[in-house]
Amino acid sequence: MFKYTLDNKRYHTLNYHYKTIYNKKVFKVSLNANFSCPHKINGRGCIFCSKLGSGDFAGNINDDLITQFNKVKDIMIKKWPDAHYIAYFQANTNTYAPVDILKEKFEPLLKLDNVIGLTIATRPDCINDECLDYLIDLNKRTHLTIELGLQTIHEKSLKLINRGHTLKCFDECVKKLRDNNIEVVVHIINGIPYETKEMMLETIKHLNDININGIKIHMLYISKGTELEELYLKEKFHVLTKEEYIDIVISQLELLNPKIVIHRITGDPVKEDLIEPTWLLKKFCVLNDIDKEMVKKNSYQGKSYIAS
Repeated sequence: MFKYTLDNKRYHTLNYHYKTIYNKKVFKVSLNANFSCPHKINGRGCIFCSKLGSGDFAGNINDDLITQFNKVKDIMIKKWPDAHYIAYFQANTNTYAPVDILKEKFEPLLKLDNVIGLTIATRPDCINDECLDYLIDLNKRTHLTIELGLQTIHEKSLKLINRGHTLKCFDECVKKLRDNNIEVVVHIINGIPYETKEMMLETIKHLNDININGIKIHMLYISKGTELEELYLKEKFHVLTKEEYIDIVISQLELLNPKIVIHRITGDPVKEDLIEPTWLLKKFCVLNDIDKEMVKKNSYQGKSYIAS
């Protein structure tokens, strides 16, 4: 069995990560704090982004944050009465506000029973010095994780998806956070138009070298009402098949430092909005097929990893 798992997975699971630290079940509760995104305000935004700003499964914006949190907790506590919780600020850019606003959003959640941490999703170009100082303070008081969207290391692809920042900006942000011992989880996307498998593997190799703590691997999906839909209808670029995606993910895991925690290896599109790929709707089939193929190939995270 792979070293960093409790459930026969062949990669470093999030469940193992939390159980090792807290010796009990830990849940992330997704919240929508009604933050915006500077990229949307100042430009078109990322071409794949939905109207909810990657918060399709976050809390109901019509509820206050405590109500959002309690709605999830009240369900989970029935199955795991002694669980711990992490408040996950998921939708849009959750450091895009003055620090006093950030405090108004974040601090009340830390006072709730059994909340042991915050996960804050944001962009690498939205953590200024004042914000960094606040994050450093938070990190002394709770289990803080910063999720940063990268998607790809390739500048041509970053421009195509209108990401709005460079790889240099991302790397500098990661360094500032890690120099202050703040946990960093990075989002990447497989299947960006015109990227080859080798390009996707190069993204993993780069991440191995910058001391990140965790990764979320997503499959590019095309949703109605996005610029990506317009590009797809115009150019009919290749969308990865399930078999191609599984092959790429396994190759990425083999290259990845085994100490890096896998927070996700597929995405969750909204069924009603999804155009392609429809195979992504069967999430657990994808996860199971990845597991089966890794067993078949005697594959595991870090199999081809070479420390720099």
